[in-house]
Formats: sequence, structure tokens, C-alpha cells
Amino acid sequence: MKTSPGAVVLALLVTLALGTAFASPAVAHDALRGSDPAKGAKVESLREVKLTFTAKVRFPVVVVHTSDGTPWHEGKAVADGQVVTQRLKDDLPPGGYVIAYRVVSSDGHPIEGEIPFTLTGAKRPSPSATPSPGPSGSPASPGAETAAPPAAEGSPAAVTAAPAAEAKQADGPGPAGGAPTWMWIAFGGVTGVGIGLFLSMRTRKRQP
Repeated sequence: MKTSPGAVVLALLVTLALGTAFASPAVAHDALRGSDPAKGAKVESLREVKLTFTAKVRFPVVVVHTSDGTPWHEGKAVADGQVVTQRLKDDLPPGGYVIAYRVVSSDGHPIEGEIPFTLTGAKRPSPSATPSPGPSGSPASPGAETAAPPAAEGSPAAVTAAPAAEAKQADGPGPAGGAPTWMWIAFGGVTGVGIGLFLSMRTRKRQP
């Protein structure tokens, strides 16, 4: 019995088509489409992580831990169709983290993997330079002069200043309008001497 070349070609095409049809479900498994944060990303703050798959997934397990294995996730992961969400603890310290996940795809195939990222923490503003307040609570002016406080009574400064003030007062202008006191004393002495001489001479002339 002879087999025609056409029949052989047809049989090969049918075999190839059937093989492709059976192989397609095994090759086209569900997979991770993206994540927040992304692989290798650097973020300032984070309250939860999200994983998005190409199809609906079930039984999600997500663990977020540091490089030394310390866990920082809180509660269980929640699957909503293609998206899986995992909450995190408050006040995550800056450093390197890893998202380890495992889910079951729509065809029953397990999907698992790890996503590393870095938490940098929020940037803090640098403190601005402010002038230091003066004694009264207000900033001191660059060219302001500070008045010296008055010397307390009985202090060495007050004792030293007293004779100087008296000497200045003695040398100062008298009550007559500008002449020093010592000039008036001298003038009075000279006048008294003159009057005494005048009276003495007058008395001598009256004597016989």
C-alpha cells in the first residue's frame, strides 16, 4: 500500500497543531506584571506594598523583611482579582528591604519571587541660622553699645568716683554765674583786708 506525499504532509500538520494546542496552557502561566515599590526602587515613606499579576490569583502570602530577616509586615495579604496588597508596620527605619511573595495562579500554578527596594526616609530641612537673643530677649544688633550699669553704693567704683565728683564740684562754676568758688573766697579775703586797713588808718588820723 502506497502512501501519497500529500497524506504525509497533512498528518504532520495535524500533529504539529495538536502539539501546539496542548503545549499552550503549560507555557502561558500567570506572572507578576508589576509592583509598588518596583524592584530596586528608592522610596521616602511606605505604608503598604502592592503586587499586580497578569490574571486573578489566590492564597497570597507576602512577607516584607530587612536584609537581616526582621519582618515588617502587618496582618495578612489581601487578594483582589489581579492585585495583592500587604500592609506594613508604622515607622519603618531607613534601610534595605525585600518583598517575598507566593500566590496561586488561575490555573493552579504557584508563583513566587522576591522584590528588593530601599527606604530612604523623609528628608529633613536643615536648621536655619538665627541670631542669638540679647539680654532683653531680642536679637542683639551688630553695632549696638551696651550701657554700663551704675555703680552700687559702697562699691569700689562708687568710692573712687565720689572724690572725683567733689573735686569737680569745687572747681566748677559758683552761684554767681560762672566764676569758680575759690575766686570768690579770694576776692572776699582781699576785700576784708582792704576794709581793715582803711579803718585802721582812719582811727590813727583822729588821735591827737
